[in-house]
Amino acid sequence: MKRHLAALRFGLLSLAVSMSSALAADDLVRLLDQKQCHGCKLQDADLVFADLRDANLKQAQLQRANLSRARLDGADLRDANLSHSTLLGASLRGADLRGAKLNGADFRDSDLSGTLFDPEALAGAHWKGATGITAGASSYASMHNAGVEAVQQGRLTEAEEFFNKALIQKPDAAVTWLARGITRSEQAQMELASSDLTYAAQLFQAEGNPKLAQEIRKAVERSQKAAKGQHGSGWGSQFLSGAAGILQQLAPLAVKYFAPVPF
Repeated sequence: MKRHLAALRFGLLSLAVSMSSALAADDLVRLLDQKQCHGCKLQDADLVFADLRDANLKQAQLQRANLSRARLDGADLRDANLSHSTLLGASLRGADLRGAKLNGADFRDSDLSGTLFDPEALAGAHWKGATGITAGASSYASMHNAGVEAVQQGRLTEAEEFFNKALIQKPDAAVTWLARGITRSEQAQMELASSDLTYAAQLFQAEGNPKLAQEIRKAVERSQKAAKGQHGSGWGSQFLSGAAGILQQLAPLAVKYFAPVPF
């Protein structure tokens, strides 16, 4: 009797799995054919290079789906579940992902220009190399740390942009003003670097760190005097390689403050 019951349960389970697979296959066909698949069950679906422009994927279940290089421009992905999905190199220009679950989703090298996200929706996602990310789409820490990584890899222009976005999220972050100031000094933007570093000193002073604030002010002052002495006026790109350069003077601080900030 027990064997018969076990066999019956196994048979019912196999039937349920088969029916679920059939429904998923139907959803996939409907999506590719009609681009209308509200609430589709597409977990683990292979949609590499799929043309899903303007598709209706609202509330779709896309966990672990492979959407690498897919074209999702203008797609409606509101309230969809994209947890641990792969969107490597995908185009989502103007797509709507408000309310979507994006934990562990891989947006690396994707185009997110004009994409609509909830605030900090990308904080738990991977988006290295993605373009078009707005400041509010990820957290302050994520933006700052992306800037730190870019500096360490010599991508200074990109690093400056990440620090810009981090400061939009947290305009009183002294560490980011310092990091952007040093980054700008390395790009010969010495007037801007001086302004950033001076403001960073003010913020550190207000935070109760007068010693660090004084170090920064002295470095800026010495650099300005040295620049005027060498070139008459202005900063000049050649000055950056000199022993009195801001980065050299603040090197110990750069090591400390170009470390990732906690999330």
